[in-house]
Amino acid sequence: MRWCDDNALMMSRPVSQHNEAPRPGDPNYFPEVVDSHADLVAMVDALMTQPRAAVDTEANSLYTYHERVCLIQISIPGVNYLVDPLALENLAPLAPFFHSLDVEKVFHAADYDLMVMQRDFGFATRRIYDTMWAARVLGWPKVGLADILASFFDVQANKRYQRYDWGKRPLDADALTYAWMDSYYLLPLRDLQKTELETTGRWEEAQEIFDYLTSTVEIPPDDSTVRHFWRIKGVHALHPADQRKLYHLFMWREHTAEAMDHPPVKVISNASLMRLASVQPRTREQLADCGLTPGQIRRFGTELLKVLSVKGLSEVPDQPESSRLPEDVVERFNTLKAWRKEVAQVRGVDSDVILPNATLWELAKHPPADMAGLRELPGIGPWRQKTYGPDILQLTQR
Repeated sequence: MRWCDDNALMMSRPVSQHNEAPRPGDPNYFPEVVDSHADLVAMVDALMTQPRAAVDTEANSLYTYHERVCLIQISIPGVNYLVDPLALENLAPLAPFFHSLDVEKVFHAADYDLMVMQRDFGFATRRIYDTMWAARVLGWPKVGLADILASFFDVQANKRYQRYDWGKRPLDADALTYAWMDSYYLLPLRDLQKTELETTGRWEEAQEIFDYLTSTVEIPPDDSTVRHFWRIKGVHALHPADQRKLYHLFMWREHTAEAMDHPPVKVISNASLMRLASVQPRTREQLADCGLTPGQIRRFGTELLKVLSVKGLSEVPDQPESSRLPEDVVERFNTLKAWRKEVAQVRGVDSDVILPNATLWELAKHPPADMAGLRELPGIGPWRQKTYGPDILQLTQR
């Protein structure tokens, strides 16, 4: 495995020869960096012999307009791999690993990881275990990985690296330690949780949730830019003319951010866009009164004033999926939501552990006629059908 060219993650360091991966902080331990096709194939061969492997990803969403996966951490007993997508032309050899039903993939908060790996590499992941969802099913009070590592393994994660630029090379040695810690502890955590899930009779429930996560991976749609506009806090309260001005400013920011390869909010915040659309300043001094920094005014002031001076703006695109639902559907949803809250309180878990919102809406829109019809809806497996089916049918057929 290569350690010293321009694309490598770090400078040459020896790989530990220990039979067991040491705890973080051991100066002699460094993970195996996978940055060539041969390394990748060798790693996949090793992974496919395992019953399970822990997986995590790091992306550069805080630093670029189009985010991408910059690091994939995969841990098996005795080895922590760091896969460098920026140094590899093709990650296709990894696809069979993620698609395999023979190897369980252990994640923490898998939703985002599953989405970005499907978006960037086309990986369709099957058979997962999610330690965050397992913690939620068990009713643990804190389910963040940092809190769990501190509680169960006496490990303190360096929060500095939660906002780290994973797209830069070389990566800091401490950043690499932070990265492999995220996957290294997932395997013992999974074993600890599985014992508790089986003891409390929650294993089957957790498995259904894991299966649901892999079946509902959604890539952001083509109209995601319009969706982001309609999610700006306060946009619905604006006068239509001010909404049009805000949309014009919003699209200017999108084009500017893409040209600069920066996240849009690092160009100008949503709150600043709202103030500009409401006040509609005409001078640089008025831009400052709206809260723009001297740097923003120096760099964007002329363009912003030009955008704000445009007359006769086109209409704002309709909000996606903004059609009004029938009253009986909304009433059925609210009834199910109230029932779910009561069940969750008795269980001592969050409401969406009982059923996700998407399933409640499907039940409200397409109430099943019987138990067999209930199983046709996403999010309803044998355990949920048996446990909640009679109540759901009674509520939806009322």
